[in-house]
Amino acid sequence: MRRLYPDQPIVGVGAVIVFEGRILLEKRKNEPGKGKWSVPGGIVDLGESLEDAVIRETREETCLEVENPRLLDVVDDVELDDKGKVKYHFVIVDYALQTERGTFRVASDADELRWVPFGEVEKFELTHSFRVFFRRNRQALEDSNYC
Repeated sequence: MRRLYPDQPIVGVGAVIVFEGRILLEKRKNEPGKGKWSVPGGIVDLGESLEDAVIRETREETCLEVENPRLLDVVDDVELDDKGKVKYHFVIVDYALQTERGTFRVASDADELRWVPFGEVEKFELTHSFRVFFRRNRQALEDSNYC
């Protein structure tokens, strides 16, 4: 499956892990969004459920064991090149996940992981899709206990 100049949209998942007023952010190691911050996540494998994909991707990128994925939002992320051709097209399904406070480790597609207070999130250079998600869902995330 080609991510760059795909023939169809690609389905991805995002892991929203919140603990004590902070959200776990990941600095992306690879394109698209290399060097920008988002939540852990990745592409759904053929035949894999969305819930299994978000659990797997979280484990692969953070080494955290998570459970109880709950659907939060779906974000459409389309990037066009200079000629107007679709360079990237992702449909990202974001889930709230529960985890023990355990220690995470950077793995796979992450350059860095960090617990970030809600009030500081938008100070980071965020991916476009995560910025859309965060602005749409910040209040709900702050008002609820998603860990």
